[in-house]
Amino acid sequence: MKKTETITLQEVAPELPARSRVLTLLSFRNISALYIFVVLFVIFALVTPKTFLTAGTWLVLLDAQSITVLAAIAVLVPLICGVFNLAIGAEVGFAVIFVSVLQVKLDLPWGIAAPLAILAGALIGIVSGLLVTKAKIDSFIATLGMSSVLMAALAYLSENRQIIGLQDGFRMLATSGIPLSASNPNFKISTPVFIMLFVALLVWFVLERTPFGRRMYAVGYNPDGARLSGVNVDRIKIISLVVGGIIASLAGTLLASRINAGDPTVGPDMLLPALTAVFLGSTQFRGGRFNVWGTVVSVYVLAVGIKGLQLLGAQGWVSDLFNGVALLAAVGLSKWERTSRRAGAIRRVLPFQKKSSG
Repeated sequence: MKKTETITLQEVAPELPARSRVLTLLSFRNISALYIFVVLFVIFALVTPKTFLTAGTWLVLLDAQSITVLAAIAVLVPLICGVFNLAIGAEVGFAVIFVSVLQVKLDLPWGIAAPLAILAGALIGIVSGLLVTKAKIDSFIATLGMSSVLMAALAYLSENRQIIGLQDGFRMLATSGIPLSASNPNFKISTPVFIMLFVALLVWFVLERTPFGRRMYAVGYNPDGARLSGVNVDRIKIISLVVGGIIASLAGTLLASRINAGDPTVGPDMLLPALTAVFLGSTQFRGGRFNVWGTVVSVYVLAVGIKGLQLLGAQGWVSDLFNGVALLAAVGLSKWERTSRRAGAIRRVLPFQKKSSG
């Protein structure tokens, strides 16, 4: 057995009785997002039942948040390796513009333009990874700079205007799906939802069921220990940013298909909800570890809260307010549990806390 395969992230704990394990699994600390979801559901179901309890509302919610989930997973993968990627929003936005430019200005078929946009995301991840691992720039700063570069690039490519005239087949990429009613073809589960579930399942499997996933967690928890155990820390960090770039570009491509245009204003605003979902998700299911399903659940719990407020007539800025408060609450929760693994999961990726602790 290789040395790296002996690395484990689970603390050795005495075996608990079955009743205690069930109580732990159902405790508020472990699945607080689900309890919050139930509370939000009951409140909005009582206050605005005619709109909140319709199947159409929930299908739209499921479809609309699928791209946000992809963006959140793109943030999650590098974070597991201790790499903070603030360029995710710009990477999504750049993919929106790039796939549109390839179709409209260069007249490439969308079947070629879409893979090229995703390839561009991988290249962006490589550059970010080299800046972090070879140039030794803190990931917080390196990805912030990369975000600014990408924002300039998408403004140059789009000339700060919407790019319209995308190909018809490309439009079907995000608007097709499996109908749930023979009489109403628009009542369906859309393709982005299936893509999101496939990506989430694939990332979960790699992280939780493969030696490479355990090495990624090891790099994030203790890079020096992982390096001494034979793990190529720099290579894993670069790979995590490449994977994040690919998923972010996939999200951008689907977003361009959904809105049927290259809009330079979309994409960057996904950073806040993605970060919020990842940090809130780290408090779910896995006791302080960044994890896929905690992130997915958190995206939808936050979306339910925002949707309910919008149905009550709240202004558009309520989504930023809701996400901001949730992000502060998630990080504040880690402070409250300072001695727990949950706190460590967040502290490890915040550079200013690294310095203070060192």
